[in-house]
Amino acid sequence: MDRMPKEDDESPVSTAPATPTSPMEFKMLPLFMDFEDFSICQPAPFSYDDKAMLELERCDYTQRITYHMARAGKTTRRVRVYADGIYDLFHQGHARQLMQAKNVFPNVYLIVGVCNDELTLRMKGRTVMNGFERYEAVRHCRYVDEIVPNAPWTLNEEFIEEHKIDFVAHDDIPYGAGGVNDIYAPLKAKGMFVATERTEGVSTSDIVARIVKDYDVYVRRNLARGYSAKELNVSFLSEKKFRLQNKMDELKTRGKRELTKVKVDIITKWEEKSREFIDAFLLLFGRERLNTFWNESKGRIIQALSPPGSPNGSVNGDDPDATDDLDSEDEYMELPPDYGSGSCVSLSRKQKRPDKVNASANLNYSEQPEHKDVVDERRSD
Repeated sequence: MDRMPKEDDESPVSTAPATPTSPMEFKMLPLFMDFEDFSICQPAPFSYDDKAMLELERCDYTQRITYHMARAGKTTRRVRVYADGIYDLFHQGHARQLMQAKNVFPNVYLIVGVCNDELTLRMKGRTVMNGFERYEAVRHCRYVDEIVPNAPWTLNEEFIEEHKIDFVAHDDIPYGAGGVNDIYAPLKAKGMFVATERTEGVSTSDIVARIVKDYDVYVRRNLARGYSAKELNVSFLSEKKFRLQNKMDELKTRGKRELTKVKVDIITKWEEKSREFIDAFLLLFGRERLNTFWNESKGRIIQALSPPGSPNGSVNGDDPDATDDLDSEDEYMELPPDYGSGSCVSLSRKQKRPDKVNASANLNYSEQPEHKDVVDERRSD
């Protein structure tokens, strides 16, 4: 039963509820903390913690469990399965491997061994996360029941007896070290090995390769988040270059955002104006308006297509029986005396009617009065 805090307890115990009732109650947890106050779920204990030691004492290791017994679920105690590794940059491949180890048998107590920094550096190479970070990453995985820090690279009989290990879980690919082709070969021979499958497409090496490939991107990101050039191990010139690139990207993003706003505003205004245009068009050229317009304009259209005939009477009051025959006599138009050489010149402009011919036209030129008088007389006609 979980221990409930009391007022008279001498040890300082937090009285905050295990499950916060509002987001404001979440607080940053210290790096080293006591998890006893978390009664619902806790991280896996280390092998030297009281909880792990109690579980070890309860295990009756004299009753050896075979693979068939564990597979069939015919055991009187929990099956202790051990899995080990580096678990650097803990990712989904690690979690899936531990999930398989946890579910390899019906009732499994999963123990996970994590190698320290010195051993890993000597046997495999440098890690991104230090030993403490890798321990914490693994012990907070929900499939893990116990953590063994400073785990050995090769398992011997003493280590197996000390932790009362029934089976060891690892992928079936031979893993060589120290001149040995497969360090798990002795366990396979004893029937104490269970195989898990690797997750294709993800590994710590792949993640490191991604970071190296996009090194500039991550450096620029961390500089924008407040990291110094010294913390990122970049030179002064590289820092200035990366910061300039960040500023240019920021300006580009801001420009695109403003351009998008302008486009949206233009489209919105166009939609509003288009509605007005459509309404005005329907008002002017709708069915009712077109019928009215047609009825009003039908007469004008017919008149334009079929003009009326010419009138019979003369507009100037002439004889209606008269015709504009081009073969009739010419109508004379006298020019002033100062035009030409002084003699009277007559031009034929229009044919005169026979009944309108002046009687004086039949007179001889010698019998007519002087030229000036003739002009005046004809003007009086």
